[in-house]
Amino acid sequence: MALDATADHAAQAACGDAAASSDHEQSHFRICPLCEACCGLEIRTRDNPSGRSVVSIRGEARDPFSGGFLCPKGVALKDLHEDPDRLRQPMKRRADRSGFDPISWDQAFAEIAERLPALRERHGPDAIALTIGNPASHKIGLFSYFPHLARALGTRNLFSASTLDQMPKQLACGLMYGHWLSVPVPDLPRTDLMIVLGANPMVSNGSLWTSPDYRGKAKAMRARGGRIVVIDPRRSETAQAADEHLAIRPGGDVYLLLGLLHTLFDEGLVNLGKLADHVEGLDALRAAATDFPPERCAAHCGIDADTQRRLAREFATTERAVLYGRIGTCTQRFGSINSWLIDALNILTGHFDVEGGLMFPKAAAFAANTLGRPGRGKGVSTGRRHSRVSRAPEVMGELPISCLAEEIETPGEGQVQALITIACNPVLSSPNGERLARALDSLDFMVSLDPYINETSRHADLVLPPPSPLEDWHYDMVFAQLSWRNHARWSDAVIPTRRSADTADEHGDPGHRITDAAPAPHPEWRTLLRLASIVNGVPHDADLGPIDDAALMAELKRQAGDRAEAIFAMLDGDEGPARWLDLGLRAGPYGDGFGARPDGLSLKKVRAAPHGIDLGELQPRVPELLRTASGRIELAPAPLLEDLAHVASALRLPPGDELLLIGRRETRSNNSWMHNLPVLAKGRDRCTLLVHPDDAARAGLADGEPARLSNARGSLIAPISISADMRPGVVSLPHGWGHDLAGSRLGVAAQHPGVNMNRLLDEEARDPVSGTSVLSGIPVRLSAATPPL
Repeated sequence: MALDATADHAAQAACGDAAASSDHEQSHFRICPLCEACCGLEIRTRDNPSGRSVVSIRGEARDPFSGGFLCPKGVALKDLHEDPDRLRQPMKRRADRSGFDPISWDQAFAEIAERLPALRERHGPDAIALTIGNPASHKIGLFSYFPHLARALGTRNLFSASTLDQMPKQLACGLMYGHWLSVPVPDLPRTDLMIVLGANPMVSNGSLWTSPDYRGKAKAMRARGGRIVVIDPRRSETAQAADEHLAIRPGGDVYLLLGLLHTLFDEGLVNLGKLADHVEGLDALRAAATDFPPERCAAHCGIDADTQRRLAREFATTERAVLYGRIGTCTQRFGSINSWLIDALNILTGHFDVEGGLMFPKAAAFAANTLGRPGRGKGVSTGRRHSRVSRAPEVMGELPISCLAEEIETPGEGQVQALITIACNPVLSSPNGERLARALDSLDFMVSLDPYINETSRHADLVLPPPSPLEDWHYDMVFAQLSWRNHARWSDAVIPTRRSADTADEHGDPGHRITDAAPAPHPEWRTLLRLASIVNGVPHDADLGPIDDAALMAELKRQAGDRAEAIFAMLDGDEGPARWLDLGLRAGPYGDGFGARPDGLSLKKVRAAPHGIDLGELQPRVPELLRTASGRIELAPAPLLEDLAHVASALRLPPGDELLLIGRRETRSNNSWMHNLPVLAKGRDRCTLLVHPDDAARAGLADGEPARLSNARGSLIAPISISADMRPGVVSLPHGWGHDLAGSRLGVAAQHPGVNMNRLLDEEARDPVSGTSVLSGIPVRLSAATPPL
């Protein structure tokens, strides 16, 4: 049944670029929030008596950023929205722990108000821990309102997925450039040589590098004569489309990078170019490289000295070249050193802050490295506090998530008694999840903000769900700071929702047509603000409007002083992150300055551009971007120089001949819950153990047979896939599997549970500088899987 003309017009106004067709379908522009590529989508919907349904999803060719590219994850937004396992209302665990029952939002917040403040009063703020996962980076509501909750709790026990992924890169960038989010990215469209180390952008479309359609960009680059070299233990999808593949030994990245660094100095290949007046520590870096010639490093990295020297020469003498490294370089013992050396090599060869090299994006809003005066700043600091048990230092305000279980288990002052998890599943994603699962069951109170009852949230007393991504508006707050091209893009909600008692429409719309049977979703920013208010002693059913207003006014007074009230009155949006976004856009580098630059950006202007606003190619930003204490690029940060002593010690030992386990990423999977979406779960079994033919023959295994992988931490059984793409002596399992744990509600995932490689990982094995877990290069044994007795 079609909407009447008035209702149809209201729905189109509220849901973005919605054009009704003759068969009553509507077309909406939408930014995909499921991975870092942030592709623009065209979603077609149809209204019917039961609500609005998704008819089709395809790439939006008019998007100036992604140009119509689409991967399978974008199509899965329909499955996610319609997934019967996705929670639509709060769930409370039964007293006998036999399962969950639905409750109202008011009941959920009332119970939290009864239990959480009392626990904090009894045990202190550190008794409550907070964990947050990488989906928060895709959600402006989560990302911008999480600090409200963290400040209210006042706990030192903050954990995130960063210490399972990118913390080494953010630490290195903070030490070198003065801000955690000053992360340079490859300028692939203008380069002639790209070296990819420990990354698979053909699958990821960039990581800490938002680059949709990497395949198309790489193909165009090679068509004009460019070359791509991939260094990885596996001949990955990226390597298969490259000009050269070098099969490095897992964990050997630091030795290769030091061999390249040594060659640059040894052969007089250093050329700082325009950065000569903007670097500090060149002599210290030269001295550090002295003890690491390629000939000495070759056995430990698995790449011979002649190849290392050739690669260094090619990189240094190619006019436009870039070296890019990602998660494979981070999740190692020397992940922070790797991240530092990758940038240092680009700097020393003149491939930094120039076209075709590593360059810094300039985000339209919330670009912290555009705030304050350019040049000298405060820089970053680490180790302001340490974890209670292992004494691991904080980095970027966080402790290593691999420390969480021991902080719950170990008695004493500051022991974690309660936990709030936000968009994360550490039981599956962190080392030794079995230990963490046992620890979670010992907590006095646990709350999870999650769309599913998964392997972690099954332990919670309360699970508070977010809206479907299609029920919320979207703006990329984080990934605009990591993008291959500068842009500003907004997309409205696609599926109309009715309002809950605790929810008002941010844009003053009188409401959308929806059946009364559908539970009203609760915006994530309101959930976080409600929790923060409860901790601060505000009644659980108090009006959040004045609280949100006060928080925004306090920030305006800090930034604008006497102009705060006038700016407050000018902001677009009735409440919530929309107003913060308008503030960020108007005060940002492209903003209208609240009238000072009439042609500049505002939320109104960005919303009026249904397919986004292109802000152009990346431009040089040094020294404007720098916020270090010296006002220069720090080439030799003290914490990283000090850790080189441990590299030298490891180099004195033989490299070993153990079989080594690495992970891998699949195109259809970014987070573990994606295994519950039918369009992504269909097809062949993807949780297989890749094994080189020589290693399979040595273990007496045939293709497709189950094999046992074991070490001192435990064992698991997985079917093998024999592949010559693997380096001999290396095996590979994908991450995020193991959906066979009792109590989780992931029906599709449970049909193909796979195995969790983190059972073989040591939670105490970390890069001590960044606190990041060692997830790659794990010694294991391979054998036939014998039936249990």
